[in-house]
Amino acid sequence: MNRNAPKQDINEDDLDVHPPKQSAAGVKAVTVALERGVSQAGVARTVRSMLRVNQHNGFDCPGCAWPESITGRRSPAEFCENGAKAIAEESTTRRVTPEFWASHSIAELERKTEYWLGSQGRITEPVVIRPGDTHYSPISWTDAFALAAEHIRATTPDRCVFYTSGRTANETAFMYQLFARSLGTNNLPDCSNMCHESSGSALNPTIGIGKGTVSLEDIHEAQLVLVVGQNPGTNHPRMLSALRDCKNNGGKVVAVNPLPEAGLMNFKDPQSLKGVIGSGTTIADEYLQIRVGGDLALFQALGHLLLEEEKINPGSVVDQSFVSAQTEGFDDYVAARSTLDWAETEKATGLGRAEITKLAGMLAASKATIICWALGLTQQPHSVDTLREIINVLLLQGNFGKRGAGACPVRGHSNVQGDRTMGIWEKPGEEFLAALDKEFGLISPREHGYDSTETQFAFEKGEIDVFVAMGGNFAAAGSDTGPLEAGLKRAGLTVHISTKPNRSHVVHGRTSLILPTLGRTDTDDKHPGGRQFLSVEDSMSVVHSTQGRLHPVSDHLLSEPVIIARLAQATLGDAHPVDWKAMAEDYDVIRDHVSRVIPGFEDFNARIRTKIGFVLPNPPRDTRTFSTDIGKARFTVSPLEYLEPPAGHLILQTVRSHDQYNTTIYGLDDRYRGVSEGRRVILVHEQDLRELGFGDRELVDVISTYRGGDGVASERRADKFRLIAYPTAKGCAAAYFPEANALVHRELVARESNTPGFKAMAVRFVKHGSERSSEGQEWAG
Repeated sequence: MNRNAPKQDINEDDLDVHPPKQSAAGVKAVTVALERGVSQAGVARTVRSMLRVNQHNGFDCPGCAWPESITGRRSPAEFCENGAKAIAEESTTRRVTPEFWASHSIAELERKTEYWLGSQGRITEPVVIRPGDTHYSPISWTDAFALAAEHIRATTPDRCVFYTSGRTANETAFMYQLFARSLGTNNLPDCSNMCHESSGSALNPTIGIGKGTVSLEDIHEAQLVLVVGQNPGTNHPRMLSALRDCKNNGGKVVAVNPLPEAGLMNFKDPQSLKGVIGSGTTIADEYLQIRVGGDLALFQALGHLLLEEEKINPGSVVDQSFVSAQTEGFDDYVAARSTLDWAETEKATGLGRAEITKLAGMLAASKATIICWALGLTQQPHSVDTLREIINVLLLQGNFGKRGAGACPVRGHSNVQGDRTMGIWEKPGEEFLAALDKEFGLISPREHGYDSTETQFAFEKGEIDVFVAMGGNFAAAGSDTGPLEAGLKRAGLTVHISTKPNRSHVVHGRTSLILPTLGRTDTDDKHPGGRQFLSVEDSMSVVHSTQGRLHPVSDHLLSEPVIIARLAQATLGDAHPVDWKAMAEDYDVIRDHVSRVIPGFEDFNARIRTKIGFVLPNPPRDTRTFSTDIGKARFTVSPLEYLEPPAGHLILQTVRSHDQYNTTIYGLDDRYRGVSEGRRVILVHEQDLRELGFGDRELVDVISTYRGGDGVASERRADKFRLIAYPTAKGCAAAYFPEANALVHRELVARESNTPGFKAMAVRFVKHGSERSSEGQEWAG
């Protein structure tokens, strides 16, 4: 057993609540980072990893996708508190050995929280569970690949699904999609389907690229940065340094967010004297505490006000030459924004007219504006329309292709953008497939596959026989937890390529394999040509190398490219035209293939070995051109839409704790929000609590209501949550995921992107245990 791993699980009765913080980072962030590292990995491994993270010839942080500077000097400590936690989780010396699995039955593990499971350590050997078994047991690598291949060959490609986590490196992702398409399927859902898919759905048709159009240096040089639906203090802490530099250069920052977040208010840089003993840097010049789902109304109002200012002072706001030469649809946009219903705008946003007008004035005065956003804008039914409205406002002032300006969707996981670039997508374009087929002598399938939401429906219908997960934790990441877990259990085989135990391992298929892999920090040197390296793409399209240096916790681990190659060989046989073995032995071979298939990766092997790597082409940023179907950027018109809950309900959004990254729970201290030692909490405005007849710290069951297109209402339920009076926007509430995912009906999605509506639930509370099941209600713990 692991002496260092927690033996006790979360006890929600230990919940401690104290006032929220007003600033982020500081000395406390340093002490927490060091404590977590040393407690998990010891002093030597912690120091060695911290000195190499995000450095030239080091390894890329396995946390977020925030970029490093490609023009200036990097700090010796180029990481944040939560990056240090991510590294501690991976570099840990805690080990999950065969003895662990023998000591814990599936029935026992299924009762454990995600926090307890993930805290047990790194998995050391492949394990299997077969029908009728109560425990996982060891299996050799050869037998594991043979078992998986047997199941894959026994079914049809359309009944196999290959899921990808955003941590997967470029070379791994390229091989993985190649295997799926060699088999004959585009069933390649990924975590992007659940987070920034709405961004791509809005950006591709309007500006011709599904990525952001700014560099890190642009943020430093912007006159105005809007941070909308995003909490950088927890989710992308190094972004705070960029915002501080913007402020130091004379720029202004406006935060638009339902929750007051410490990192958007004040940043105490622990690497500066001002951050250690001073007052820090005020980040947000203005803080608009908008209602959840009110952002479309806000940006429509801003567009109206900017056009009104242009009428009064022609040429002062609209970049007429840019709009005329590079866009279409402007006249229709002007007509749509010619009037504004202020009463409905204030209702939709929860903001006052003066607040919105002031922000419009700041936009009008700025000659270089960047608008940043994250999941606060992407996980609602009207998310794609909201993001198109943001593009409208940027196009209006010509905020593309010039310094300090552009669109900035801030991606989450460290290579989620790179995975999509490498072809991890259920709807690949013909150009990509044709290049892939030419390179390998294949005939790839053209029929679109399942995205993450469609995968859940396929599970429910019993249409998936084999589910392979390259990292991630699909059971905990998806919506509608109860039906999703039931669907996973119906699958014939689930295969998880993982580093640590998680919920998906214990709600497994009838047969299940866990294949332990090397992590980002581990040395990958068991190859004929010696030590190998991989590459990643950050949130601003910079591709650079990553190479771990720590000795793996077990000699039984295989790298992800080797696992894919051996699985493909076992499944497809030696006669298949792809030389999987060559790619597994030498990752340069993978990169040579990529260079001939994917535009922008020409001469990949030489360019990735340069000090900073290379930046991928980005026409809106580089040449102020737009590769849409019409060859221009596109203004769009959308109707006003916002979230209106039924009487007695609030709009619930899911959020991360400061002590987690995605579904990985590092600890139980949401320090900035003042919540510790518990996770089943709902943050509610004090006035809403009074009006609904509940008190602070009251124990409740939470019931969500979803009304589908057929008009029939369905309910979801999650029991035993503690209400906390909190200064969120009135009419709104917040809870941690994955605990609250059970409340998200699988049909509640963003139109066009199909992203789950994690920030669009209508919920009501009942005293714990006071209401039992009713028709149409599904239950969750």
